[in-house]
Amino acid sequence: MLLAIDVGNSTTSVGLFGRNKDLRFLASLDTDSRKTADQISVDLMNLFTLYHYSFSDVTGAILCSVVPPLNFMMEKALGRLLGKPPMVVGPGVKTGLNIRLAVQSQVGADIVADAVSALEKFQPPIITIDMGTATTIGVISEGRNYEGGMLLPGVNVSLEALSRRTAQLPAISIQYPKTLIGKTTEDCMRSGIVYGTAGMLDGVIDRIRAEFPGRKVTVVATGGNAPVIVRYCRNEIIYDKHLLMDGLWAIYQRNQ
Repeated sequence: MLLAIDVGNSTTSVGLFGRNKDLRFLASLDTDSRKTADQISVDLMNLFTLYHYSFSDVTGAILCSVVPPLNFMMEKALGRLLGKPPMVVGPGVKTGLNIRLAVQSQVGADIVADAVSALEKFQPPIITIDMGTATTIGVISEGRNYEGGMLLPGVNVSLEALSRRTAQLPAISIQYPKTLIGKTTEDCMRSGIVYGTAGMLDGVIDRIRAEFPGRKVTVVATGGNAPVIVRYCRNEIIYDKHLLMDGLWAIYQRNQ
């Protein structure tokens, strides 16, 4: 079995794959850069107990992280639990991507995993959208070229900024808006953030599509906020909950 871990700014996703790429479980933990290797080990052991699996069944692990302060402790914890270090997505790991950035090392490991997974499932050109703490947009062209992308504030970041920087706006959760035009403060905020983000994505997608005239551009989205936003976009967007995890699987297999 393969243990795949994605350390994000807000949450850490933990997935366990069987031999046939079947995802046995996908769980989430809070990301806390203050945790020690022992605390991380206990968290992972508790997850395996919860889902009735044993670390003795794990033959390898792959780690993808955008929180550098936590990397050492995470690697130490996995080495202790598995008896060998995990594969870490970064320089030196084969991905099959041609990264066309001025500084290749600046592309996030999560963005790389999303792109690799998208190329396993769709024909380029492809637009990937990962809606986590930040909203990341990637563009992949023919020849497995990662052309670059955009980084935007995530939905929750924007919503938190709105409530914190204004005296009379409350903190609310992301939910499906009742109507386009809100009738209460909460409804206006919810409608604004959801429809506003959807409209922004539509505009960006249209502009990127214009860069590929005459060609079909596939758009795939993932991340915790994607299900809420995607349904209000006018462009056709495929929602893939396991996009990043499937990318980690593909990268691990490529490096065996």
